[in-house]
Amino acid sequence: MDPLLPVQIDGYLDDVAAVEEHDPVLTEMERRASASSFPIVGRAAGRFLELITGLAGARHVVELGSGFGYSAYWFSRAVGPHGSVLCTDRSAENARLAEDYLRRAGRWEPVTYAVGDALEVFAGHEGPLDVVFCDIGKGEYPQAWRAAAERLDVGGVFIADNVLWYGRVAGLAPADQDPDVAAAQAAVTDAVREMTREVAEDPRYVSTIAPIRDGVLVAHRVA
Repeated sequence: MDPLLPVQIDGYLDDVAAVEEHDPVLTEMERRASASSFPIVGRAAGRFLELITGLAGARHVVELGSGFGYSAYWFSRAVGPHGSVLCTDRSAENARLAEDYLRRAGRWEPVTYAVGDALEVFAGHEGPLDVVFCDIGKGEYPQAWRAAAERLDVGGVFIADNVLWYGRVAGLAPADQDPDVAAAQAAVTDAVREMTREVAEDPRYVSTIAPIRDGVLVAHRVA
């Protein structure tokens, strides 16, 4: 599906985000994602994740869905070597790739990678918690929000990627979409909307959606 923003603007945002970061390992990760059509947050959203985490003074991040470590690269920058980033993914191969990339980039020190179901790993995680980043299957977004919302303390931040879901949340969809695919996507879209509504209605959190790439929701616990 086409990006929500004009491709020129999308590219411009990535170019601006790349000005301060010239890591060849990061570029290698982006090339892998492009070649294999693997979804990553991209430069502009990655920089945004780092910025939000830094502004919150966060030192301990849990990622629900980590792929081969692209978003963890940015969280690692934010928390520094004495922080922690817990990555989760069902794929042992993704965990192997993440360690390889992040070690070569000098970003592995704060990272721990758990292979398994993200929500199950999160339920068993007993360490300190400042930021929860949600990028698992979109149908599980409501469960992820409910689990994180109760565990974050005042000052904590919940972040979710893909909350605009390529425009589907606003009724946009490919005109030639297969009916079976459309039906499956409708259920997922409903889940993304449900989570977004619950976040917006929770009086303990102040939230907004940044329309970067596919939409990044940020919710700050204030009460």
